[in-house]
Amino acid sequence: MNQIQNLTKGFIKENPVFVLLLGLCPALGVTTSAINGLGMGLATTFVLVMSNLVVALIKSMIPDKVRIPSFILIIASFVTIVELVMQAYMPGLFDALGLFIPLIVVNCLVLGRAEAFASKNNIGSSLVDGFGMGMGFSFALTLLGGVRELLGAGAIFGFNLLEGDLMLAFILPPGAFIALGYLVAITNKFNKA
Repeated sequence: MNQIQNLTKGFIKENPVFVLLLGLCPALGVTTSAINGLGMGLATTFVLVMSNLVVALIKSMIPDKVRIPSFILIIASFVTIVELVMQAYMPGLFDALGLFIPLIVVNCLVLGRAEAFASKNNIGSSLVDGFGMGMGFSFALTLLGGVRELLGAGAIFGFNLLEGDLMLAFILPPGAFIALGYLVAITNKFNKA
């Protein structure tokens, strides 16, 4: 039962974006569309799962004095893999996400899970935690991107759904803050119920 709780806590009760307010830089910067949000979320999920795995594997070998730099080096290695694979096989998404891909290295969600969870738990629990939190992050970015794309461009995942006068502000930076504020409020209301 504990593994299932670790897997699902990232969606609603401890959602990284809507509840913990972590990773807001990519949440606000790349979510002009649902596909961009999903791409960034899945890239972050891969880095989160793999870095949690490696940290859980070698935690006893890392001296306390170099713990954080070691975690950052591990995370940066997986970010480099994601960046190179995305550049080779998904150049359109790579161009859309741009600078935000290398910034996964300093995403407080990834480093925080390595420090707070993977360095203190076993491999299985660390993998489940990384996957659950990563999928919650992906869900949040995809939802935020979908809302912004729908209200600002009348489409979702590129499929036109709305015609006529749209609220262009939602695909601009102020729209990210407005949409995020409403989604955080809805999540808080849902969590209190």
